[in-house]
Amino acid sequence: MTVEETMAELQSLGDAQTKKTLMRHGAQEPLYGVKVADLKKVLKKTKKNHALALELYKTGNSDAMYLAGLMADEKQVTREQLQAWVEGAYWYYLSEFTVPWIAADSAHGYALGLEWIESDKPLIAAAGWATLASFAGVHADETLDIEGYRALLDRVEKEIHQAPNRVKYTMNGFVISVASYVSELTAYAKRTANQIGPVEVFMGDTACKTPLASEYIEKVSARGSIGKKRKTARC
Repeated sequence: MTVEETMAELQSLGDAQTKKTLMRHGAQEPLYGVKVADLKKVLKKTKKNHALALELYKTGNSDAMYLAGLMADEKQVTREQLQAWVEGAYWYYLSEFTVPWIAADSAHGYALGLEWIESDKPLIAAAGWATLASFAGVHADETLDIEGYRALLDRVEKEIHQAPNRVKYTMNGFVISVASYVSELTAYAKRTANQIGPVEVFMGDTACKTPLASEYIEKVSARGSIGKKRKTARC
C-alpha cells in the first residue's frame, strides 16, 4: 500500500465519536478518529513496512502516526528517526505509547530513554520515562542495567511530586513496570511505590485516573505475573 492508499483507508475507517474522544484527550486536527482495533486491521494488510511508517508519521495525522508506530521495523529504525518522532509527538498517545513502544523494541531504547528524561519539554521527558518502563518489559534482566534502574527508582522517589503533569504519570508507570518486569528490583520498586503513595495527575475532561502504584503491583503479584516479559512493547 502507498501512503495515499493508506490514508484513504484510514479516512474511510474514521469514527466521529472516536474522534471526539481523542480530541478531548489532547489530539488535534488532522485526524479521522480511527479505533485502534481498526488500525490493526490496516496493519494486517501492510505488516511491518518501515518506509511506509516513516511516510505516515510525517503526515502529522494522529491516526497515521499511531499506525506508523505499530508498523515500523524495530531492527531498521535509527536513533535519528526516533528522535524526529519524539519531537513530533504532540500529545500523550504519541509521546507515551507510539514512540516509546517502538523505541523500547529497538536497540536504542535505553540510551534514548535516558536522554529524553533530561528534556525540559514535558512530553519528551514523559516519553523517556515511558520508554525506560517499556524497555524493562521486553528485554531480559541480564541485559538490563540493574543499578541504573535502581538509581532511576531513587530519582522518581525524589522528584515525582514536583514533576510536570504527564511526567508524573509516566514516572508512576515506570515504578509499576520495573516492579512487574524486573524480578531483581521488585522489592525495591515496591518500597519506592510505598514511599511515593498517591500521585495526583490532572486528566482534564476525562474519566481517567492515575493508578496507585503499590496496589497495581500487588495485583500483578497476585496473578503470578512478576518477572514475565512481553514479546513486544507494542499492543
